[in-house]
Parts: sequence; C-alpha cells; structure tokens
Amino acid sequence: MAEQRVLVTGATGYIGGRLIKKLLERGHAVTAMARSLGKLGCRPWAGHPLIRLAQGDVMDQASLERAMEGCSAAYYLVHSMTPGAKDFASADRVAAENMARAAETQGLSRIIYLGGLGEESDAHLSKHLRSRLEVARVLQEGRVPVTFLRAAMIIGSGSASFEILRYLTERLPVMITPRWVRTECQPIAVSNVIEYLAGCLEQPATSGETYDIGGPDVFTYEQMFQLYAQIAGLRRRILIPVPLLTPHLSSLWINFVTPIPTALAKPLVVGLRNRVVCSENRIREIIPQRLLTCREAIVTALQKVQQLDVETCWSDAGFQPPPEWLDCGDAPYAGGTLLGLSYHIKIEAKPEEVWPVVAALGGETGWYYGDWLWRLRGFMDRMVGGVGLRRGRRHPTEIRVGDALDFWRVLQLEPGRRLRLLAEMKTPGEALLDFELRPAGPEGEHTEIIERSRFLPRGLWGLAYWYATYPFHILIFKGMLEKIARQTGQTAGPAQPLDPSSTTSCALPGGR
Repeated sequence: MAEQRVLVTGATGYIGGRLIKKLLERGHAVTAMARSLGKLGCRPWAGHPLIRLAQGDVMDQASLERAMEGCSAAYYLVHSMTPGAKDFASADRVAAENMARAAETQGLSRIIYLGGLGEESDAHLSKHLRSRLEVARVLQEGRVPVTFLRAAMIIGSGSASFEILRYLTERLPVMITPRWVRTECQPIAVSNVIEYLAGCLEQPATSGETYDIGGPDVFTYEQMFQLYAQIAGLRRRILIPVPLLTPHLSSLWINFVTPIPTALAKPLVVGLRNRVVCSENRIREIIPQRLLTCREAIVTALQKVQQLDVETCWSDAGFQPPPEWLDCGDAPYAGGTLLGLSYHIKIEAKPEEVWPVVAALGGETGWYYGDWLWRLRGFMDRMVGGVGLRRGRRHPTEIRVGDALDFWRVLQLEPGRRLRLLAEMKTPGEALLDFELRPAGPEGEHTEIIERSRFLPRGLWGLAYWYATYPFHILIFKGMLEKIARQTGQTAGPAQPLDPSSTTSCALPGGR
C-alpha cells in the first residue's frame, strides 16, 4: 500500500494527528500537511519512514497543490471554527473550493471528508452544522469523488465535546441548562471514527458516498451528564432546564467553567439544539468493527486522561505565525516601541539539568511564583472570553511546538536551550515570553538562564496596559526565575536585570 500516498490536511489537529498514526500502522505512505512545519516536526510520527511533511494552507491553493504531489487521495480534516475566527463559515467555503480545485488539478482519485450530522432542510440548523454540510456540498461539486462521513458528538480524551461534558459534570452538582439538554444525540468514540476514516481509504466502494457514523447508543445530553457522573463516582447531578438561557449565555458559562473559550464554545452550544442521530447505518456492513458504547467511550477517555496518555487535544488546532518583530534585534524603531523586561540568573547546574524544570511550566506545575497572580490574570481573561488558565497543558512534562501552556502557545522549542511562548490571552498587543539556557563556566558546568518578556502594544490602550501591569511583571518574572533556580536544587545567585533600561527599541517592517 505504500506506493499509494495519501495527503492528510489538518495533520496537527485532533483527528488528523490520530489518523496519521493509524494509517502509518497499516502501511500507507502519508503526506502530513499543516501550516507549521515546526508543529509537524514535533509529532511522534514525524520521523516515520513513510511520512512526508508538507507546509501548506487550505486558504492557499498553490500550497495545497504542492502538498498533493505524488498523492492519490486526500483527507480533508480542516475547519475554521477556532478561537479568533470571525467568520468561520465563509473561510471554510473558500478553503473547500481551494481543496476541490487543487485535487482536480493534481489528479487525485478521491477526497475523504469528516463533517457533522444534520439536514440542510432544517430551518433551525446551527450555523456550525450548516457550514459543515456546505463544505461537503462544495467538495462534492468538484470533479474528484468525495466520501463524506457525518458524525455527531465525538467522545475521546482531549476532544472539545468530551472536555465540556467532563468539566461541567465534575464541577457543577446543580446545573441551570438550556432546553437542549434533552435533545437526542448519537455519540461515537474517537477510536471508531479513526477506524472508519482509515477503512474508507481501503474500501473503493465508499468512493463518492455519504455515510452517517455513530455509536450504538442514542442519549440525551442530560443522560450523558448522569452517565459521566456515575462512571466518575459522583453523585447524581441535578439539571434544571429553563427556556431563557440563550446560546450566548450558555457559551459564556462554559467558558467560565471549562477550558473551552467562548469563541469555540458558542458554535458548539448552538449545535446542541439540533437532534443529531444517524438516519442510516450502511457503513457498518462495509467497514465492520466493534462500536464502543457511550459508557465504554467515556471510561476509555477518562483512563487516557488519568494515565497522561492524551495523543491529541482540541487545543492542538490553530496556528499562530511568529510575530514579525520576533528577532529584529535592537535596531532603531520608527513609529512605536517594542517594550521589554529581561532578567538573567546563573545556576551551578548544567543546562540539561535545568531544562526539565523550564519545560514543566504551566498546567498543574504552575508558574513557580505568584500563582495567585497568574490565576487572577487567567480569571480576567475568562471574563472577556479568553482561554484563561484552565486549558492547562497536554502532558505535565512532555512539550512540543504548538502545545498550549495555559494561555500561552509554544512558538519555538530547542530542548535544553530555548523555550519561546506566544501569548493567546486577550491583550491590547502581542506578548512573548522567552527562556534561553546558555552554558556558563570554564567547562560549561553552570547555566545562565535568560528570561525575556516582550510586548508590542496596540495604540494607547496597549501602552496603558503595559505600564499598569509593569510592577507586577517585575515581581512575577524576577521571582519566577529565582524559583526555577531553586527547583533545580543547586546554588544560584539572585536574578538580575539583563538590560538596565528594561525597554528595547526595534525596527519593524512597514513602520509598525
């Protein structure tokens, strides 16, 4: 099968990352495409002999065509429903058009697309589900045959739907809910979804067909809350459906209680109003497998979380390009100021001994100093619809490019040498936190840690934000560096300012 190479778009996303592993296990040659080669290169399968990594963007048809070279088929696992996407439906439409044209140009034999259940004839169908169906229609209007799999709620460790179910049930013994809590849904385990996706590639009969995929159970969301509570050993939850709780209010509440930000929660919540149950089960005969019950899917997902074995997570999706001012040095800046605060400290330990402490930042470990201030900042971010701190991290010690660390994103990673984080909390500007480890001493037996905080403000609000929080930044960043040193168990002096001015100027392209 290796000579039949297949393209997987959205390779660093929740489904794509797991599907690639399955395809490689079955001997398929895979081209993994994402917008960031750095994120791709950190995946466990990146060094597999059958993998090829390709940088591409579904909004750029030319990059899609380059990624498709040598491929006979492609998986389309991309959507724009991510925090910060202003009009995901329009973006998804353009992306699907690009995909259909690129597949035709490159002579692909088929496209396999995973979308959502729902009927376009339903006047109350949510914008999210309607967009999923529109993408399928756009792909099917092209000349390349499309296999369309329609799924409802996907249950698996790290999925957005499962995280909402888990956090709401664990944190709220009493819930005031919208009426949709009694809407029926046919959930499916993520392992079954992956099996169907891989199986479609190996079954030519599925080409050009549309299939509903679901597990063996049909439950209301209220029943799933109670089932989760039972499995987790919690008391039965009290749910009080009310007619006045709007999707917007519900998404704000989910943002406050769970790690899911408002921008992602809202389209999901609106979609919960629609009954999503399979209308046919033909695929079960074509790709037979044991379908996990809802109970088994929840048990498996919980075990994965408890064992710290979460392969992919909802927060993996998305791409933040490096700020253009990232490495611009200290050249004169025309038109504004890049603000910064830098400290350094020397530790009587080698860089490889210090690195695990730095790499464990965020999540359950916290930020080593002033955690109550970090929690306060996370709470404030939640109040304005940001991601806050509850997003945590995928694994307590492992780290890779693209990982979420609370309200930061790993932008650059050089194990034993550098960790660069880009802020994803809501701020009037762009913020960066950088840790650099340098060997020190005659034999390199010591380590100098350099910690840089940089901020590019947007207008007067940005400047006001920086100077209002400046005293706290001094306290937190200095204290954090000293605590990192103490965590190594080795002798270290106090943290010192790296630059007496504490503010750097930088030339930005275009006079930004």
